[in-house]
Amino acid sequence: MRAPIGDFDTATPARDCLDELTAPVADAVRDWRGAVPAETILFVDTEPQWADTAVFVEHYGRELLERSANCVVVAGRRAGETTLAACVVLSTTRADVNGAVRRQLGARKASFASMETATGETGMEYGGITPIGLPTGWPVLVDSAVVDLPYVLVGSGRRRGKLLVPGKAFAELPGAVVLEGLGLA
Repeated sequence: MRAPIGDFDTATPARDCLDELTAPVADAVRDWRGAVPAETILFVDTEPQWADTAVFVEHYGRELLERSANCVVVAGRRAGETTLAACVVLSTTRADVNGAVRRQLGARKASFASMETATGETGMEYGGITPIGLPTGWPVLVDSAVVDLPYVLVGSGRRRGKLLVPGKAFAELPGAVVLEGLGLA
């Protein structure tokens, strides 16, 4: 299958290459039940050394920057309690952690989770964290601009490979909350 974006030779339905994904991502893809068909969630094999967004777009093409999203793990704290959540924003923006995220989580303070926490809690590799397959009960805060795109390139749970996902599928994820202005320029 030809990839719907980018200069990739092939994109394979993610369900056909579950061995390329981390266990939580593979489970989520296998069990996908959204209105967006599972067959439209695609896997693209990429080199691990190009996983970070800036390096990725330099190698594969600058036009991908506006069609890529980052998924970051944040920690909201209030009264000694910590809530972990994921934020999905376009790669051209940054998550409004101290504003929109903090308010949505009802937290007194919010910050990016440490690498150890992010990878340990998600079961994914740093630089490849994706909103598909996150722990049950996590809020998944999605910028509305991500949902508006026909396809979005996002991590696959590993540094090797990316997922091409219809934007509207992000609104169907468990715990998803679509927010206007989550991503700041």
